[in-house]
Amino acid sequence: MPDDPPHVLVVDDDPSIRRALQRGLRLAGYAVTLASDGERALDLIATAASAPQVVVLDVAMPGLTGIDVCAALRARSGPSGQTPVLMLSARDEITDRIAGLESGADDYLVKPFDLRELDLRLRALLRRRPVVAPGAPALLVGPLRVDAGAHTAMCDGAVLDLTRREFALLEVFARNPGLVLTRDQLLDRVWGYDFDVRTDVVDTFVSYLRRKLEADGRPRVLHTVRGIGFVLRVSGRTA
Repeated sequence: MPDDPPHVLVVDDDPSIRRALQRGLRLAGYAVTLASDGERALDLIATAASAPQVVVLDVAMPGLTGIDVCAALRARSGPSGQTPVLMLSARDEITDRIAGLESGADDYLVKPFDLRELDLRLRALLRRRPVVAPGAPALLVGPLRVDAGAHTAMCDGAVLDLTRREFALLEVFARNPGLVLTRDQLLDRVWGYDFDVRTDVVDTFVSYLRRKLEADGRPRVLHTVRGIGFVLRVSGRTA
């Protein structure tokens, strides 16, 4: 028997956008559930019979915003709290994106967007990374301790409060210390993009991860290599 189609939950208060996404995503091979507000979305995600595999979530909604919904979702224990979330925003504002990513979103798209790109990004989110076996040794790189099995990270002994995507990004850097990683390499290894995409999502995540690594005056370890990408460098430890 053929595999069941991937199940996506679309959350947007605009009925015309919901209808357009439902039609387009069904044609792309998805099973689609719709929600017009954040409370309904959280109820659907929590119910086993209607739980989606991925969520498309509008940022600006009355009542519970998309940011509120994502933060509430990430606060849950169990599988529903790990559901991948792609945020939709009508404003190409860095503060808007940072707020969404801080709440635990895995990716974002700015309206208007091409449905083909949404499809590709959703399929990338649906490709799960291999689960790290419990008891696997932690990565120790300079001041960093990254435990992939326990999903914890520390810098100079301080616990880092990272979203899932920030943790995945830091883990890739910790596995490749001193190696300059291009944006395309990071998109492939962290987001699973195996297609060309115009996005500054890497820069946004690196910026936010760097802010957490450098909190409380800690020295810079994540550096930009102009025109190429980024590198985790723990020797010298200069800004």
